[in-house]
Amino acid sequence: MNRYPLWKYATVVIALLIGLLYTLPNFFGESPAVQVSSAKATLKVDTQTLARVESTLNAAQVVNDGLFLDPVGVKVRLHDADTQLKARDLLEKEFNPDPENAQYVVALNLLSASPQWLTKLSALPMYLGLDLRGGVHFLLQVDMKGALTKRLDSLGADLRTLMRDKNIRHAGIAREGERVVLRFRDAETRDRARNALADAQPDLQLADQGEGEDLKLVATLKPQAVTRLQASALSQNMTTLHNRINELGVAEPVIQQQGADRIVVQLPGVQDTAKAKDILGRTATLEIRMVDDTAGALEAAQAGQVPFGTELYVERGGKPLLVKKQVMLTGERLTDAQPGFDNQTQEPSVHLTLDSAGARIFKDVTRDNVGKRMAILLIEKGKGEVVTAPVIRTEIGGGRVQISGRMSTVEANDTALLLRAGSLAAPMEIIEERTIGPSLGADNIKKGFDSTLWGFTAIAVFMIAYYMLFGAVSVVALATNLLFLIALLSMLQATLTLPGIAAIALTLGMAIDSNVLINERIREELRNGMTPAAAITTGYERAFGTILDSNVTTLIAGIALLIFGSGPIRGFAVVHCLGILTSLFSSVVVSRALVNLLYGGRRKIDSLAIGQVWKPQGSAAASPAAKSAATVAAPVAATKAAPKQGAASPAAGKSGAINWGDSGGRGAAGKPDSGGKAK
Repeated sequence: MNRYPLWKYATVVIALLIGLLYTLPNFFGESPAVQVSSAKATLKVDTQTLARVESTLNAAQVVNDGLFLDPVGVKVRLHDADTQLKARDLLEKEFNPDPENAQYVVALNLLSASPQWLTKLSALPMYLGLDLRGGVHFLLQVDMKGALTKRLDSLGADLRTLMRDKNIRHAGIAREGERVVLRFRDAETRDRARNALADAQPDLQLADQGEGEDLKLVATLKPQAVTRLQASALSQNMTTLHNRINELGVAEPVIQQQGADRIVVQLPGVQDTAKAKDILGRTATLEIRMVDDTAGALEAAQAGQVPFGTELYVERGGKPLLVKKQVMLTGERLTDAQPGFDNQTQEPSVHLTLDSAGARIFKDVTRDNVGKRMAILLIEKGKGEVVTAPVIRTEIGGGRVQISGRMSTVEANDTALLLRAGSLAAPMEIIEERTIGPSLGADNIKKGFDSTLWGFTAIAVFMIAYYMLFGAVSVVALATNLLFLIALLSMLQATLTLPGIAAIALTLGMAIDSNVLINERIREELRNGMTPAAAITTGYERAFGTILDSNVTTLIAGIALLIFGSGPIRGFAVVHCLGILTSLFSSVVVSRALVNLLYGGRRKIDSLAIGQVWKPQGSAAASPAAKSAATVAAPVAATKAAPKQGAASPAAGKSGAINWGDSGGRGAAGKPDSGGKAK
C-alpha cells in the first residue's frame, strides 16, 4: 500500500542528482576579470591578441587564474579586485597608447568561477540582475528630429529616381528643413510630378508654391507617417543596440523602451561607466558611396588638398581611398547579409538583400557606374571605415547583391556580420547614467540570502516541533523544492533580481502549505480510527485535489503577472511560476517517497510520529467500535425496547458518524445483531 515501484524511486533520485548538478555552479560565485575586445568593427581579436595579452601580463609579473579567447574577445580571470585594476591599466597602456584613437576596449568584467568540469556539462550559474551583480544603467534619448531628417534625405533620393523613371524634367530637388522642395520651370511639368508623387508616395502632403519660371512643389510627411517613422526608428535603434551589445558578450543586457522617445539600457557586470559608453558608441551607420577615381585626385588628397565633395579614407590593407561624400544608399535599406561563395569563381563572397526601395536605387546606381568602384563604409562615432570597395561589373537588379574578390572565408564572415548588425535609424544621447558597484550588489545578495535562510529555518523549526518525523520529511521536501527551483533557473539561464529572491522566499511559504494539508489530512484519518498505513495512503490521495486546486489558481495569477507585467514584476512572476511547479513535485512525490521508505517496509505499524492526534473529548479509545460505543451510549439506553423491524441501530461508519441501520445491520461492536439493537 505504501510502497513505490523501483522506477519511481529512481526518478526521484535522478531528479535530485540533476538538480544538485545544476545548482552547484551558483555557489562558486564570480571572479574579477578583464576583457579585451575590438573598438573598431573592422579590427579582429584573434590568437595573436591572446598571446599579446599573456606576454604583457607575464612581463609585469601579474598572476592570473587563466585567460581564453571567445567570440567576444580575450578574457583574463584574476584573483582579486586589486589585481584586476592593475591588469586593466597595463593592458590599456599596451593596446591603446593613443587614448584619442583607441583601437581596443579594455573593460572590467565578472566571470563565473565554476570549475571546468561543470562548465563542460553546460552547468552554468543563473544570471544576476543589475541590482545583484552590479553594473551600469543608461537612459538614452533618441533624436526624433534626426530620424526625420534622415528619412527626408532618403526621400529626396527616391524622388530623383522617380522623376527619372517617369521622364519628368525638374530644376532641382533638395531638402529644406523638414520638407523636400522640387523645382520646375512650367506648371504642366509640376502637375505631372504631383500626379506621379500622389501615386508613388501616399505618405506625402503636396503643396504648390512659386510663380513664373520658379515653380515649386513642396512635399512634407503626413502626421501619421511621422508617427510611424518615430516608432520604427525607436524599434530599429533597440534592435541595433541588442546586436552590438550581444556581440560584446554582456550577459543578459536589459534594453527596453521608456516613453515615446527613450531607451533604457542596463549592462550587468560592466563596472566601468566609460567603457560602457564605448560599447554603446560602437553603434554604426552603414553607407554606400562611390569612389572618386579622377586622375590626380587621390594624389592631391594625400598632399592635403582634398577635392571638394570628397573624403579621404584608408581601405583594408592600408591603401588610401578617395570617396565621394554623396550617400547613394544607407543601411536601413539592407535587410540581410550572409557569407557565401561566388557561383563562377567559387571565391568567398558576401550576399546582400535589399528592400524594394533599396533594390530600385541600387539598380540605378550600378547601371550608371559600371566599371567603377563602390565603397561600403561603416561610420562609427563620427569616424568612417571602409569595409570593402568592390568594382561594379554589371547592372544589379532584383535586390540581390554579391560582393566578392580578394577576401578570405573569415573576412567574408566578418563583413557579413558587420553589415548585418544594422545601423541606427536616429542619433541618441545619454541623458542619465547610474553605476551600481559590485559591493552593493553583494550586499543585496547577502540580505536576500539571509532573509530566505531565516524564513526556511523558522518554517523548519515549526514543522518539526508540530509534526515531528512527518515535519522533518516536509522540511526535506521543502529543501528539494528550493534545489529544483535554483536548478531550473540555472538551466534556463534566467536572470535573478531582488524581486526574484522575494519570490523564492514566498515560494517556500506556499510550498510548505501543501505538506501541512497532507499532514493534517493524515491526522484526521487517524482521529477517525483508520489504521496508520491506511491513513498515510488516504491522506496523500485526498489532499492532492486540494493542493492541485490551490496551486492552479495561484499559477493563473502568476501567469497574468508574467504576461502583463514588465521589469521587476516580470522577474518576480518567472520565479513564482517555476516555484509553483517545483512545489507540486516536491511536496507530493518526494515527501511520499520518503514516507514510503520510512513506513512502507514495516509489516505492522502501531503509530505514526506525526505529533499529537487530538481525539474527541472524553474518548480514550482508538478503535471505531470503542469510539462508536462511547458516542452512542445514550441512544442505546433509550431504544432498548424498540421492535425488531424498523428499530434504530446505530452503526459506527467509516468516518465515525452515527449511521442508523435496520434489523439486519451490524452493531457497534461490528458483529451481527439479531435484535437490531446497538451493543
